[in-house]
Amino acid sequence: MSNPTKIWRDGRLVNWDEATIHVMSHVVHYGSSVFEGVRCYDTPTGPAIFRAREHMRRLRDSARIYRIELPHSADDLVQGMIDTIVGNDLRGCYLRPVVIRAGEQMGVLGTGAPVETFIIAKVWDTYLGAEAFESGCDVCVSSWRRAAPDTFPTMAKAGGNYMNSQLSKMEAKQNGYSEGIMLDSFGFVAEGSGENLFLVRDGVLYTAPVGSAILNGITRDSVMRIARDQGIEVREQQLPREFLYIADEAFFCGTAAELTPIRSIDRIPVGSGRPGPVTKGIQREYMGIAKGEIPDRHGWLTPVPVPASV
Repeated sequence: MSNPTKIWRDGRLVNWDEATIHVMSHVVHYGSSVFEGVRCYDTPTGPAIFRAREHMRRLRDSARIYRIELPHSADDLVQGMIDTIVGNDLRGCYLRPVVIRAGEQMGVLGTGAPVETFIIAKVWDTYLGAEAFESGCDVCVSSWRRAAPDTFPTMAKAGGNYMNSQLSKMEAKQNGYSEGIMLDSFGFVAEGSGENLFLVRDGVLYTAPVGSAILNGITRDSVMRIARDQGIEVREQQLPREFLYIADEAFFCGTAAELTPIRSIDRIPVGSGRPGPVTKGIQREYMGIAKGEIPDRHGWLTPVPVPASV
């Protein structure tokens, strides 16, 4: 598979090196961008984007929350992702649609700045690594908390929001962990620096509610729907920190991380210290649907037409 050479820029494919912005762009100084992470999988019937429309709806929602005027419809953006995949001759990849405030104006107020939209394709393996995907990762509770409800709108997937996540990730890596688990401003369990979090106790699947300063994850939604299909009870509720230490199983989920088990938290083994049956069962189903190995009963895959060979 060749490295991508084209980037979608407001409706047309441009060369990789031409997809540049000015240093005076509003986004450079004030973090004014919204973005998505989307995966395209190489299935037996050809490339397919996982939950493309849901991702593009959230991108538009994020832009609306931050009052960024996004001129492209969700359908246009889905087609843009397809064009990016086809234009780079890819079958499986990670997609990064990003909307920025550009221009050359100084000042916090960005409502007058021009808006540009890009779609980038990269070949990217599982975010936390293949070994973690199979055996689990070691994580810690971060000293950095998620934003309070009246500070940053955490339902928006915005570039500036991730400064908080960067601090948590750097702290975890410095201390020898793969990732950090963040608490919300009230001290309840929230999520990882770039992933949603699930815990299992006595066969019940728990996750923090949207009101606990988490991103309303599309993979999170997929996990909950798969769990209910399997007859697993799912509870969205506030979780105290100590619940982390008595969970039978724990895992992260997200487009980049897919579904990665957690084997220890603050050096305390989670359950047996190995991925448990609930985690493995949901992981197997999720990856099977995404890769086209299990019937797509929810209609989550958007096929990407493959040009006929010359």
